[in-house]
This record gives sequence, C-alpha cells and structure tokens, in this order.
Amino acid sequence: MWRTLHPNVKTRITTSFLSRVVGSMVFPFMAIYFTAHLGAALAGTLLLAAGVAQFLAGLYGGALTDALGRRRTLLTGEGLKLLAFTLMLLGNLHGPNPWVTFATLLLVNVSGGLINPAAEAMLVDVSTPETRTFMYAVNYWAVNLSILIGTLAGGWLYRDHFTLLLALLVGMSVITAALCFALMTETRAASPTARADLGLKPLLRSYAQVVTDRPFLLFVLGGILILSIEFTRTTHIAVHLAQHFPRADWLGVTLDGVRAASVLTAVNTLMIVALTAPVARWLTGRDPRRPMHAGFALFALGFAALAFSTHLPTLIAASVILSVGELLYVPTRQALLADLIPEGRRGAYLATHGQVFTISKWVAALGLPAGAAIGGAGMAAALLLLGLLGSLFTALALRPGAGERMARA
Repeated sequence: MWRTLHPNVKTRITTSFLSRVVGSMVFPFMAIYFTAHLGAALAGTLLLAAGVAQFLAGLYGGALTDALGRRRTLLTGEGLKLLAFTLMLLGNLHGPNPWVTFATLLLVNVSGGLINPAAEAMLVDVSTPETRTFMYAVNYWAVNLSILIGTLAGGWLYRDHFTLLLALLVGMSVITAALCFALMTETRAASPTARADLGLKPLLRSYAQVVTDRPFLLFVLGGILILSIEFTRTTHIAVHLAQHFPRADWLGVTLDGVRAASVLTAVNTLMIVALTAPVARWLTGRDPRRPMHAGFALFALGFAALAFSTHLPTLIAASVILSVGELLYVPTRQALLADLIPEGRRGAYLATHGQVFTISKWVAALGLPAGAAIGGAGMAAALLLLGLLGSLFTALALRPGAGERMARA
C-alpha cells in the first residue's frame, strides 16, 4: 500500500523520520545542557519560555496554513529551522554558549509551529478514509523507530560530541528542506482573503466556541496533566539520572546517567513498537474507559519510580510498567476524544487539543526547580498526584450528560 500513498504523504513520513532521528539525539538532553551551564531554576524558566513560543506559534501556524496554503507555510518553517540549527552550530563551535542555544531553540520552536499544522493538514487533504489508517500506522511506527535510534545514539554521543550532533542537525535540515521543496505539491491554495484571515479577531472567533465547552476543556486539562508526567523524562528524570545514577558496567558496557536514560527510553519505545498491534486487538470491542484509567495509573506509577530510583533493574521494570500504561491509555483516550468533538467544528477543537503537548511541556519544565527543591521522592509523589488528577478530570469530562450536550451541539 505504500506505493498507493500520495507523494506528499511519503515525503512527509520520510522527512519526519529523518528529522526525528537526529532531533532525538539532541533535544531530549537540552534540560541537562541548560542545567549544567545555567542551573536548574534558570533552566526550567528557559524551557518554559521556549514552550510559550511553541504554543503561540502553533496557534498562529494553523491560521497561516489555511490562509497562505500548506506548502508555503511548511517551506517557511523548514527555512526557519535550517537557519536556527545553523546559528546554534555556529554559536557552540568554540564551546558551549547557552544563551545563543536558547535563542535558536526559540526559533526552532517557532518553525515547528509552522511546519506541524501545515504538514498535518496536508496529510488529511491528500488521504482518503481507505488510506488514512495505513498512513497513520506507518507514520506511528516511523516516529517510534526514529526516537529509538535517535535517543540511543544521543545518549552515547551527547556528552563528548555535542558539536557533531549540531552539525548533523544542520545537514539533515538541508536534506529535509530540499525534499519538501522538490517533492511536495500544494494542496490548498492561498485564501483570497488571506490578509484579513491573518488578523487577531478572525483567530479569536475560530476558538471562541471551543473555550465555552466545559466537558471538552476538562478532557484537555486531564490530557495535559497525564502528558506532563511523560515530559518529565527530559526534565527532572534526565537531570536526576545524570547527577545521581552510579556509573556501572552492564554486559560489558559502561553506563552513566545519560546513557541509562537512553536505554530506558529504548525499552519504552521497543515495547510500544512491538505490542501496539496485539494490545489494539485486545481493546477492540471493549468499553475504553476502564483500560484508559488503568493505563493512567500504571503510567504514573512507572514514571514515579523513574523520578527517584537509581537502581537499574528497578528503572527497567518501571519502564515496562509505564509502557503497558501507555499502550492502554493512548488508543482509548483518542477514541473518546473523537466522541467529544462536534462534527462541524473539528478544526478548531483539534487545533486546541493539539496544544496539550505544548502546555504539558510547560508543566514538565517546572519539574527542574521542583525536583531540586523537593527531591526525587517528592517528585515521585507529585507525579502520582498528576496521574490521579488527570484521571479525575477525564472522568468528569466523560460523565453522563456529555452525550446530550453533543446532540444539542
């Protein structure tokens, strides 16, 4: 079926895979980089600011892709990304330069706010209900495989070869931008009223109905709390392992905290890649709510163990537990999300829900100063609390009466 997919789809999956392979070698370790050079409190503040930039760019990027066209917006984002990586490399050629790195990280996040909505809209434009399932399945596998390769390589190269990784980012960005320019075609022409559509008032009107939908907002809030747990992997947990994991030899390989973090990510990714299909078959036909809430609990429990333990077998067991939780909650939550969205307003609702990832990164960034203040055990308790609250808000969003609200909508 790969051959039957539209060239834009094949190009997007390919470029996304290539970008994520190299990006996963660098960006999961940014919390370690900023903490080492600027301290935990300032590092958390900077990562929070970078998340704000991505949030605002993501909202406006959705408006740009409808007004200016998918390809034009995507290529603009690719150009900004190449510029940002080039400046990041130049700024670190003669030693670490955290302020240049932060400025360019802001630009990277802005470019992502342009690329992602344009690419996602383009995929929907050129796919059909018959090809969409296969398209997203291939993309899901590609994302997980790229993260697996990137985090393993990054764990071994980050500490001693950071400049090399930045050079790889620049080179891969040149390749992906060239592929997008040469192979992607426009799927939506610029709007005749593009200038008017880019104003603040049209943007606010498109989201006004969403923010008055209380069940949907509770569901979004629950998602933010749950996903915030996962993003502590690259904030508190990464720093915790880098600072406290005892260097040890395992199976002839010397592991420090950074490399141990990469191994744990690899365990998680391998389980997701290997078990997604059988777990999805098991979930078919079942009420999604119970496995979803069970998944939330296992997910929070596994990450809580990662937040304070430095014992490798315990850390691996925790990664297995949180992976099972992820396998249970991700597909069930996605199915319940579709039921909450009014058919005639999917664009604004999905754009709003897409910000769950950005806001979750803001919350997770607070894990750096919080972890320094309350320690690993305190962070473990905080992650369990986030899991409990996330499950509670999601349950409130799905309580009886939501179906009647949807019918009225």
